[in-house]
Amino acid sequence: MMSKSRIFGWFLMTVAVLLLSAGAALAKTEVVATTSAMGMLARTVGGDAVRVTVLAPPDRDAHYLQARPSMMVALRRADLVVAVGAELEVGWLPPALQGAANPAVLPGRSGYFEAAAQVPLIEVGEAADRAMGDVHPAGNPHVNMDPVRMAEVGRALAGRLGKMQPAAADTFQANAEAFARQVQEQLPRWQSKVRGAPGVVLFHKDANYLMELLEVPVLGYIEPLPGIPPTARHLESLVSQLRGHQGVVLYVNHQPAQGPQFVARTLGWPVEALPLDPPLDADAQQYLVLIDQWVEAIARGKGK
Repeated sequence: MMSKSRIFGWFLMTVAVLLLSAGAALAKTEVVATTSAMGMLARTVGGDAVRVTVLAPPDRDAHYLQARPSMMVALRRADLVVAVGAELEVGWLPPALQGAANPAVLPGRSGYFEAAAQVPLIEVGEAADRAMGDVHPAGNPHVNMDPVRMAEVGRALAGRLGKMQPAAADTFQANAEAFARQVQEQLPRWQSKVRGAPGVVLFHKDANYLMELLEVPVLGYIEPLPGIPPTARHLESLVSQLRGHQGVVLYVNHQPAQGPQFVARTLGWPVEALPLDPPLDADAQQYLVLIDQWVEAIARGKGK
C-alpha cells in the first residue's frame, strides 16, 4: 500500500504533466511579418494560434527602411518570419536577421517564408542594372496588391504553419480557404466596377498586379525609372503623351504628391492618394476594404 506522501507525489507529478500539456496546447507561434499585408495574412490563416508582430509601418515605403534594434529583438523571438520577398526588403531585412542571431528564421530554414516564392511574378528578368532604376530582377515584389495571388500565398502559409503546429493544420487550411472564398466572392464586383476604365497613371510599379488582375491599362508612371524621382522634363513628356485622353492619377500616400498633382491638374484628371498596405493590425476584411479603395479610385477615371 502506497504511503500518503508517495500518493501526494504522484498527484503533483500528474498535475505538472497536465499543466505542461495545457501550456503546449496554448503556446502561440511567434510570427514576425515584414509588412502589414503579410501580417494580415498570417493573422487570417493562423487565427488564435499565432501572435503577429509587423516590422514595417504601413505608412512607410518598405523598400527604404533601415534595420533597427527593435526589429532584431522581434526576430530573435520569432518562430516564423513571413516576408514579401523578391528583394523588397533587401536593404534592411538581411542585416536585421543577422543582428537577431536566430538561425531558425534565416532564409532556407523552415522558419523563413516568402510570399513572392509561392506565386508566379510579373516583370521577371529585368536587367540588374542600377542605371535602369530600382529594378527587381526576380520580379515585381508587390504581390500584396493582387488578392488572388494573396489567397494562393495564404494556402502555402497554411501548409507551413501546419508543419509547425500539426494539431492545428486543418484549421489553418480552413482559414486559408475561407479567405480565398472571400476574394472570389468580391472579384466579379471589382471587375464590373472598373470595366471600361480608360487607365491609370501610377507613381511606381506598386499597383501593377491589381491592374493586371482587373485588366486596367497602365498609361504611364510619375517616376521616369523605378525609384528615380520625377523630373520636370519627364512630367512634361508624360503630359504631352496623354493630352486628350481620359484617366486617373493614383499614388501611394507615402509618395511625394507634387508630381501626381501636377500631371492631374494639367490633364484635368482626377487624382487620389491611397494606402498600399492595410492598417498595422488588419484582418482580412480591412485588406479587402483596401482593394475596394483602389477599385473605386480606378473607376473615377471613367468620369461621369
